Amino acid sequence: MLNLQDMRQDYKKAELSEESVNESPFVQFEQWFGDAQKSHLLEPNSMVLATCASDGVPNLRAVLLKIFDERGFVFFTNYHSDKAREIEENPNVAAEFLWLDLERQVRVRGRCEKISTAESLSYFLKRSRESQIGAWVSDQSKIISSRKMLMMQIEKMKAKFQSGDVPLPDFWGGYRILPQSVEFWQGRESRLHDRILYTKEGENWKISRLAP
Repeated sequence: MLNLQDMRQDYKKAELSEESVNESPFVQFEQWFGDAQKSHLLEPNSMVLATCASDGVPNLRAVLLKIFDERGFVFFTNYHSDKAREIEENPNVAAEFLWLDLERQVRVRGRCEKISTAESLSYFLKRSRESQIGAWVSDQSKIISSRKMLMMQIEKMKAKFQSGDVPLPDFWGGYRILPQSVEFWQGRESRLHDRILYTKEGENWKISRLAP
């Protein structure tokens, strides 16, 4: 059996205080995301998304953040996928960005809503042609017989759209997480981590410190 009890890492790179953070969680996130980019982390926009359908059973997966502004955090998916079905049943979600090289994580809790078709189309047009075709072919989360069958479908779709632009599928698009709370976590020595929580109160944000 693996012995994990002696695996320890003391975090000493930085600290975080109520006085040092920006009054807006969106500005604070932009600053930290910029730090993650400058550190050349692999996929710094990767976030773990947690959903929970009406049956109360939680589900997790990694998705990529593709749009971010003061309205929230946007990712894209097939609207027939498990995550989409779960969001339709229960729009309350949570997401986490984990940047271990910086000894940081950001936790977001809020509600999910579909973005407009125009917003989805704007992003879809920026994807590679191969990714556009992939969106048409992948019946996300469904069981398939083999990868060979998947690749055959890819070739059929390439032939179908060979003479023009690939249109936006009506079953594919974005969701925006509208945050109700955002926590910034900075690792510290002896597991006495800094945790600064933003909580939405009307149009304003309350800033609090949480115990490690």
